[in-house]
Amino acid sequence: MAIITLTTDWNKSDYYLGSVKGKILTKDPATQIVDISHQVQPFNLMQAAFIIRNCCSDFPVGTIHIIAINAALSQKRSLLIIESKGQYFITSDNGLVGLLTHGQPDAVYRVSERPDKQNFLSLDIFIETAFNLIGKKDLQSFCERTDTYESQIPYRPVIDKNLINGSVIYIDSFSNAITNISKETFMKVGNNKAFEIYIQSNHYKIDRLNQSYSDSLSGELLGLFNSVGLLEIAINHGNAAELLNLSVNSAIRIKFYDEKPDSKLTLTGG
Repeated sequence: MAIITLTTDWNKSDYYLGSVKGKILTKDPATQIVDISHQVQPFNLMQAAFIIRNCCSDFPVGTIHIIAINAALSQKRSLLIIESKGQYFITSDNGLVGLLTHGQPDAVYRVSERPDKQNFLSLDIFIETAFNLIGKKDLQSFCERTDTYESQIPYRPVIDKNLINGSVIYIDSFSNAITNISKETFMKVGNNKAFEIYIQSNHYKIDRLNQSYSDSLSGELLGLFNSVGLLEIAINHGNAAELLNLSVNSAIRIKFYDEKPDSKLTLTGG
């Protein structure tokens, strides 16, 4: 049974979603359609990439992911197929390639067909491409491998001696602020030193890290490394991003100290 996932910047109540699902099921009623998210902010490739990148590995090999974010096609913008670790991602050539995978994808293909004009009907090409892949149609018959495509660069933390300057890259549904600072980077730069995490300049400060939210009292500001290994700023039973006025691109700074008796490193294992 074929699996097709959908990620869009549409609202669930828009007719676009029903139209696309109807067209997929018309081609094959047995197709399993999985909604990843339809609440991506309009044209926000960073947000879409974060969501897909951190859940796609849980899907079976051969899954086809349709990504309709800034999806319009034209004679100047074609459709791409990104192949990575046995899965396929169908997206317009809008810069998503550089954001979607950790490292280089296994291959990128450019689909030959393009719409006569830019409109919603161009999504028909997304669907047709998905079913060409499902039918194991010869790739050369409808696309060609390419090394030339738009590619955005993900935001990475700036590292200096005893200092990491990072930023918020995602706000989840609990209003937790997820940063681009990985546990690996934190441990490498920090080298088990005491530290302070500064949020919104020097307005808020954290000097220890939790293993879980419940390590802090209700309403207390906290930091921890989440399930995908990124530093997360949260408030136990609270809305950190809302209360601290955090948004995507808000600055998060970590300073490490050789000696600071009032702070201690509590991160262990895991």
